[in-house]
Amino acid sequence: RTQAEMAHTCRGTINLSTAHIDTEDSCNIVLSNGGRTYHLKANSEVERQRWVTALELAKAKAIRMRNNQSDDSGDEEPASQSDKSELHGTLKTLSSKLEDLSTCHELIAKHGAALQRSLSELENLKLPAESGEKIKAVNERATLFRITSNAMINACRDFLDLAETHSRKWQRALQYEREQRIRLEETIEQLAKQHNSLERACRGAPGLSSSTTGITSTTKGSVQSAKGEASDEDEETEYFDAMEDAPAFITVTADPKHHRRSGSNLSGASEGHPEDWNLEDSVFESSNQSSYNESTCKDLLPKKRRRTRIPDKPNYSLNLWSIMKNCIGKELSKIPMPVNFNEPLSMLQRLTEDLEYHELLDKAVKCESSTEQMCFVAAFSVSSYSTTVHRTAKPFNPLLGETYELDRLEEFGFRSLCEQVSHHPPAAAHHVYSKRGWTLWQEITIASKFRGKYLSIMPLGAIHLEFHSSGNHYVWRKVTSTVHNIIVGKLWIDQSGEIEIVNHKSKDKCQLKFTPYSYFSRDVPRKVTGVVSDADGKAHYVMSGTWDEKMECSKIVHSSHGSTSTEGKQKTVYQTLSPKVLWKKYPLPDNAENMYFFSNLALTLNEPEERVAPTDSRLRPDQRLMESGRWDEANVEKQRLEEKQRAVRRQREAEAVEALEEGKDYEGYIPLWFERKVDAVTGELICVYKGGYWEAKDKQDWSSCPDIF
Repeated sequence: RTQAEMAHTCRGTINLSTAHIDTEDSCNIVLSNGGRTYHLKANSEVERQRWVTALELAKAKAIRMRNNQSDDSGDEEPASQSDKSELHGTLKTLSSKLEDLSTCHELIAKHGAALQRSLSELENLKLPAESGEKIKAVNERATLFRITSNAMINACRDFLDLAETHSRKWQRALQYEREQRIRLEETIEQLAKQHNSLERACRGAPGLSSSTTGITSTTKGSVQSAKGEASDEDEETEYFDAMEDAPAFITVTADPKHHRRSGSNLSGASEGHPEDWNLEDSVFESSNQSSYNESTCKDLLPKKRRRTRIPDKPNYSLNLWSIMKNCIGKELSKIPMPVNFNEPLSMLQRLTEDLEYHELLDKAVKCESSTEQMCFVAAFSVSSYSTTVHRTAKPFNPLLGETYELDRLEEFGFRSLCEQVSHHPPAAAHHVYSKRGWTLWQEITIASKFRGKYLSIMPLGAIHLEFHSSGNHYVWRKVTSTVHNIIVGKLWIDQSGEIEIVNHKSKDKCQLKFTPYSYFSRDVPRKVTGVVSDADGKAHYVMSGTWDEKMECSKIVHSSHGSTSTEGKQKTVYQTLSPKVLWKKYPLPDNAENMYFFSNLALTLNEPEERVAPTDSRLRPDQRLMESGRWDEANVEKQRLEEKQRAVRRQREAEAVEALEEGKDYEGYIPLWFERKVDAVTGELICVYKGGYWEAKDKQDWSSCPDIF
């Protein structure tokens, strides 16, 4: 019992830490504490003895707990109390076991003395000679038992004294180490904050900032500095290269004129011709944002006027910890959450948001070189994360059978369809067809874990992209997203990991690295770097940028091996031409902070449309109520929909059991617009579009759709 429970004096309880335990006869036990006395009767002497032993142990434990609580009060902060190390826990357990051993020692001594007295009394009685010999033999055995027990008790007492002495030393050493660790953490955090402040002040100082994206070197070259930072001293550069997460290669900006004259003298693993790198003959565009927008928007002007705003997000307060404290370690999709944590879009609509920069794929169609096309595909794969930088709210979990269509065939040349094909684990199938020459499909399963301080979101499944004219088939997978400061502080999201994009026709590859944010890194936050290489491993382009702002591409004209770092890794030095912007993020609409930080595309995703399927996410009532600002009604409707889905699942499980009993096969849930097939490229079983949706929409025949809302 806890101290609070022991102090609680309701009828039927007694504080064992101050109680007296006595025995009246062979079956009765007396518990007394002040003016309160309890008489307990056992069925036999053996049962009485078991109760007495258990009560003695419980009393010793209660005394120990009371002493520990009085000793520990006010010694530590609540945060450190909950953060005890494994060694401290081991010492606590050892101390508890030693206390139990000490109690057993006292009980053995007590009962052994009583047994000895009883045997002595029997020996003094006048009994037949045969009985006297047997009693004498028992007495001798009892004496041996007492001697052995005393020896064991003495050894245990010595061990107890030794353990207590060392335990106190360990406790003091542990406490000292804990205090040192806390002081070190506070010092490091303070230094990191000061470092960031100084860095920001240095960047804002006159003469140190630059509007260019890199530093043009002399003919010898210099290390390209991202975001226009001033070049470092030699000592600092060496220190930076020796960092644990330092890049595996160094990019050096070459002088095009110099290389045009001496190109025939270049040597190395990879060489290129600068003459190929010009705006007139390449699909690549300049880094000027205005020309970029003009070139991309002339033929993409919407023919239908879409909405540009939604109702502002209500300012409802909510105790986050009261809900999340029971969710640690659980699968996020199995936790019932109020809409207060959501944004008024479903996961199917968030998946469709990957198409915001679809024009990158339209440009990739025009590329004659597969490695050049790979650059656009890589930029497209990074652009899908740009909308997540401020989007820390959770999308609605789609109901099983829920669909979402985005028909932009007349405006942008593509039409997209998503369907929730599994509920546990949650999985969504996605298919996009573009009349401009490409098709994209994927099946994504979201695995997520709440870790207490942060939330990890791990998309599982491959993304396929095929270009119709060339037959180039690209496959890649998403990186892990992490939402930090779940309990305390401002929520922020980060992307980390690596993406390997493979062209399964030409065997070209692009390895992209998403660098996780770190207090101590001198890199630009949210940095992405990568190299595009052909089937022979020859590097052609260097990709660089950030996943929330832009991606650039630099053509490699020469590569060589640099010096070996302190970790023993040899870096590759790439000499490149000036970088060109492939993708730049569109600015957010006005008042975006009050509209869940939605982009222009996201604002239109839940806009009501006619002729969509009855399972479309736009028709989901709880999501529509939340978008309108009626959150209380949305919570009620969300619970109704989830309970309806549970009832359908229970019915399906009952049908499966019935089929099993009858010896029949039960197929389970079958997706409506997708079917499971083994992918010829990856060998995985995935859901692919089987057709029929757009034909059903033309006929307005939705008779096959389930009633999920």
